[in-house]
Amino acid sequence: MRVGLTYDLESDYLAQGFSAEAAAEFDRPDTIDALEAAVRALGHTTDRIGHVRALAARLVAGDRWDLVFNIAEGVHGIGREAQVPCLLDAWGIPYTFSEPLVLALTLHKGMTKRVVRSAGVPTPDFAEVEDVDELGAVSLPLPIFAKPIAEGSGKGIGATSLVRRQEDLAPTVADLLLRFRQPVLLETFLSGREFTVGILGTGRAAEAVGVMEVKLLPTATGGGYGFTNKKDYQNRVTYAFPRPADDPMAAEAAAVALGAWKALGCRDAGRIDVRADAAGRVEFIECNPLAGLHPTISDLPILCAEHGLDFPALVARIVASAARRHGL
Repeated sequence: MRVGLTYDLESDYLAQGFSAEAAAEFDRPDTIDALEAAVRALGHTTDRIGHVRALAARLVAGDRWDLVFNIAEGVHGIGREAQVPCLLDAWGIPYTFSEPLVLALTLHKGMTKRVVRSAGVPTPDFAEVEDVDELGAVSLPLPIFAKPIAEGSGKGIGATSLVRRQEDLAPTVADLLLRFRQPVLLETFLSGREFTVGILGTGRAAEAVGVMEVKLLPTATGGGYGFTNKKDYQNRVTYAFPRPADDPMAAEAAAVALGAWKALGCRDAGRIDVRADAAGRVEFIECNPLAGLHPTISDLPILCAEHGLDFPALVARIVASAARRHGL
């Protein structure tokens, strides 16, 4: 097949003046190099397309591909991750990963929680606020975890995200509203173990391929796996890889994650983040249907490698899943 590659390069946006945090979701050149090498190793030819504007220009110019391997995050709006799939759908071009509806839904953490809860998947109680004046109607017990409603890569999660005192809630929310210009999600804080679960496949074929436990070190900032902790993970975070067969909570994490994945209609591969409450009950936190794919530092390739699936094999599974869906 002729496989196009769509992506957003971190270096392009840093050169435009984006901060390191604002560009955190975008990809490094070595990610694209590794992805291209893995796709070519499967016998396909590749074509680097780039971001959504480059894709639009190529489509108008008449370029076409048998399949597009899409990891473009987009820049503007809550529907930004859906922009590339929308264009590809309009031209009838097959692509990897989830469709526009799913990508737009899952970036909005509040909407995502409503859907998974309606499907019977446990998730913490929450509230959404668009103005500090709305906090008077919020009845969540302390501590509360606060974060932007539509960001990834730990953006907006830092030292003040875990709110333990009522008097700290308004300043935290005001800061997030100012910085990110979007609603703030407030959640009942889950104080137990934190996991991210790798999922491969679509629908009934989906499976949890591995569980990774995230443990914050004393040097970590705040109460969550946020931007600063992820950026300096060597010094702030440690990882464990519990086997569901030996660890009941890891098995529950895998089950909750797979239930959320299927309820949301995600495709091909991604990650689901979950966390346990004080009583040990695992609950859904958020979905990552466009998980990072750097072969050595992104969570999905790391946990897959720990469970016997190296990076070329992971890419092969993704391409095969997409090819089956599209009848290629």
